[in-house]
Amino acid sequence: MSAASKHTLYDVPVSNNGARVRIILYKKGIPENEVKIVSPFESSLGGLKSPEYLALNPQGKMPLLTTSSASADGISAIPESDTIARYLLSEYEGLGPSFLPNNVKSNLIARLHDMYLTTVQGCMYKATPPFGPFQTRKDALLEYCKQLRVIDDLLDSSSASTYLCGDEVSLADATLFPSLVFANYMLPMFVISSNKEEQDTLCVPTKLNTWYQNIIKNDDVFSRVHNEITKALDSWNDNKRWDKILHAGLRDNAPTTIFDKILNGDIPATIVKDHPKYLAFRDINPAAPNHILIIPKDRALLTHLHYATSDHVEILGTLLQAAGEIVNDPELGYGGTGRIVINDGGSAGQEVFHLHLHVLGGRSFSWPPG
Repeated sequence: MSAASKHTLYDVPVSNNGARVRIILYKKGIPENEVKIVSPFESSLGGLKSPEYLALNPQGKMPLLTTSSASADGISAIPESDTIARYLLSEYEGLGPSFLPNNVKSNLIARLHDMYLTTVQGCMYKATPPFGPFQTRKDALLEYCKQLRVIDDLLDSSSASTYLCGDEVSLADATLFPSLVFANYMLPMFVISSNKEEQDTLCVPTKLNTWYQNIIKNDDVFSRVHNEITKALDSWNDNKRWDKILHAGLRDNAPTTIFDKILNGDIPATIVKDHPKYLAFRDINPAAPNHILIIPKDRALLTHLHYATSDHVEILGTLLQAAGEIVNDPELGYGGTGRIVINDGGSAGQEVFHLHLHVLGGRSFSWPPG
């Protein structure tokens, strides 16, 4: 830590959680001799995964605030942005705006943000799942936008104020704004559905977006932080970060198949299971007395099994589980035994280029298969 500063904030411009702390520093005018901002990658700590950094923050994340004295109730290293923010609001209570630390609406928005937005926000920029509790990027994106709408519902549509809770800046503004920079930058990159109604849910809601635009226009500090984050995100984009991310740079543009027509109801099928993630129906050219096909409802690049990535782990497991349920279903006649087949590619017998499992039963099968 720099000897000239009472505190050191380990953070980088692209950190949206760290940006809430930077907003507080800038708005309160807290000088560098009180809080110095240092990149953990350019410090003596050696980066987020170094033993030195992990000794201070076992989670290996940003931001992290260290203090030269154990004034924070005996704690000299404070991780977690909300805790850092509230510590600084208390430590520098008499300097600059208060950020309304006791405002219920502000605290509720900040809590909703930390519990339900940041836990899944990685779906917009991380290479692979999981994204919080979600194993698919599409589900996480939909949940992220659902939680934006939850926060949007708390806002007063008649308010012309720059800030979320009235005429004064609040912790809610500092907390939510950096994530809205992420959302406005990244969400337009994603196409998750050909269904316009579903695709249209992938956006920042109207009241939140109006607040976002107004606060950039009317508050120099928020404009400054917007520029800090956006410049860093531009470098991500220049490095082609999204080129290999499903639903952004990677989209399923393969031709539609007969399975799409079945899913859309354009072609009839004898459906045995209609699940949110898959459809199971009888094969019209059965290769056994019992022959059921299971297909993912969202193909998501899975024209062939060998195109599967970590984004597909959940659906692959779900399809196999479905096959087991079909074999065990007494009404379907398999008697608890069957053969599960995936043909991968034309030379392997695949005729429809939309991943599907054949569940065969009702007769004996030889090995090796023909």
